[in-house]
Amino acid sequence: MHLSGKTALVTGSVQGIGLAIAKAFASEGARVVVHGLADEEQAASVKEQIIAAGAPDVLFFDADMRDVAAIDAMMDAVVEWGGADILVNNAGIQKTASLADATPEIWDAIIAVNLSGAFHTMRRAMPLMETRGYGRVINIASVHGLVASVNKAPYVSAKFGLVGLSKVAALEYAAKGTKESGGITVNCICPGWTETAIIEPQVQARADMYGGDKVAGTASLLKEKQPSLRTSDPAEIGQLALWLANPIAHNITGTSIPVDGGWTAQ
Repeated sequence: MHLSGKTALVTGSVQGIGLAIAKAFASEGARVVVHGLADEEQAASVKEQIIAAGAPDVLFFDADMRDVAAIDAMMDAVVEWGGADILVNNAGIQKTASLADATPEIWDAIIAVNLSGAFHTMRRAMPLMETRGYGRVINIASVHGLVASVNKAPYVSAKFGLVGLSKVAALEYAAKGTKESGGITVNCICPGWTETAIIEPQVQARADMYGGDKVAGTASLLKEKQPSLRTSDPAEIGQLALWLANPIAHNITGTSIPVDGGWTAQ
């Protein structure tokens, strides 16, 4: 229970990768702040799942990550609760469109949620981490923070920006804390094809090409990019995040770790 007494804030954690990460932290005794777009029933269900996974306490927020004032209000409340020792920026949106067809509204929304939102949580959380000598920022950046794909200009731009932001923050806080306290680290996890709702429209579109066969559609998608031909389960990302949060990982900072079945090795 190496996270006992610690508090983790995970944005975009009512489903998929974010929920898996929140459960992983809960399993090691952390209090968890969950966040996302959810109605009252879904929010209650998520909180129950986190408690069942082992968290001693849970808070829920539905802050709009496009709204700086809403983010600040959430961060104020988290500080009142004791502050985040671990911050995971997982909230993200995606819309595929060619550069010519991507509207200003699409660009602004994707940049705001996927990049600016992380900046605003980090600038609030990291100074408090410094006072404690321990802190973890884990940004979920996608393989599209390392390589590009067509029809994803706003998303790829945001994810490349998130990798850059993480490197800067890693450098600024690298010498804070000690080996004994765990230090402060900032890293990106870069998933490839992972079984989440955000890829479902692409899977369904490809399945339609195979007469509605989802298995064949998924295999077709992975064949183009992911040499392992296997998707990742969100729980696998959760376990990597959990390991990065361990004080033993004090010297791993400024990295971008692909979980992509060899995609970015090509």
